[in-house]
Amino acid sequence: MLENRINKEILKEQLENETFKRRTISFYKYFDIESPVDFRNQLYKEWFDLTCFGRIYIAHEGINAQMSVPEHNLQPFLVQLYAIAELDQVPIKYAIEDDGKSFYKLTIKVRPKIVADGLDHGSYDLSKVGTHLSALEFHKAISDPNTIVVDMRNHYESEIGRFEKAYCPDSDTFKEAIVDVVDKFKDQKDKRFLLYCTGGIRCEKASSYLIHNGFENVGQMHGGIIEYAQQIKKLGVNSKFYGKNFVFDQRLGESIDGQVISHCHQCGKPADTHTNCANNDCHLLFIQCDECRTKYDGCCGDECKEIIRLSADERKNLRVLNQQKYAESKIFKSWLRPELRPGLSVIKSNSNE
Repeated sequence: MLENRINKEILKEQLENETFKRRTISFYKYFDIESPVDFRNQLYKEWFDLTCFGRIYIAHEGINAQMSVPEHNLQPFLVQLYAIAELDQVPIKYAIEDDGKSFYKLTIKVRPKIVADGLDHGSYDLSKVGTHLSALEFHKAISDPNTIVVDMRNHYESEIGRFEKAYCPDSDTFKEAIVDVVDKFKDQKDKRFLLYCTGGIRCEKASSYLIHNGFENVGQMHGGIIEYAQQIKKLGVNSKFYGKNFVFDQRLGESIDGQVISHCHQCGKPADTHTNCANNDCHLLFIQCDECRTKYDGCCGDECKEIIRLSADERKNLRVLNQQKYAESKIFKSWLRPELRPGLSVIKSNSNE
């Protein structure tokens, strides 16, 4: 399997020393891939030669890519991409806030699905999806009081940014979110539903699942929040998305309208910067302000702050003792599991306000 095995610290240093600019892009496409492994290897060779970085998932059902491409190689990259018949003119979404440092190496993985949904086979049909709305169409439609707007992302994404009046499932996974939506609105299936997500890929499956479950009028925003932010900026209209858009690269978010609508999970001050606990055995994802980052050395609390100061052998012994706790707390949701992180102040954000 073709892959980059250079130490990540070396790769990060090489990235910082680059003298050229990069562009952060994303795209996806559902289409049949007969041999995902062969397709993966073909792309790896081509994109490695162009010094592309990123995280790409390939499955029999298609491709989902978030990438960092050298600016001087962007056009050659697009020529190669569009030369693949199924990806010819596939919509490319460009990052809003972009220093090009979103990825430090090229990772292409073959997965069972490009969006892990946990749903049973036959529970949706991707040939039947919701109506695609442009950014402006979606912008206008969400003002209709008879329309139900649904955020198809996880709770830690919607906590830092969301559309006005959106219903935001309190979920850790896509499956939890879509099952929650179907159950909550089971008696309102005749209403108009408008779905949105980061780039549109989750809405394809979500809208199909809703239609499969009897929802009659389902729409989805084409290109997701990323495309919406680009288009309203061009059109000069006020954003109806408030806060920051969570992204799945090293940045972990990019501001859409400059507002901070969430709070530090440790002190409660306004903050919208996600971080992973500096104790790699914990690696808890949570929101931390600059002051708390300094106070706790980038950790989720005093316990992990003390752990990162221990020797390798001492940390290894603790890892065994705390294995179950760490396994259960990868994403901050301490209002449901306060016993897991007593060091956190637990400031709950109501994602449906």
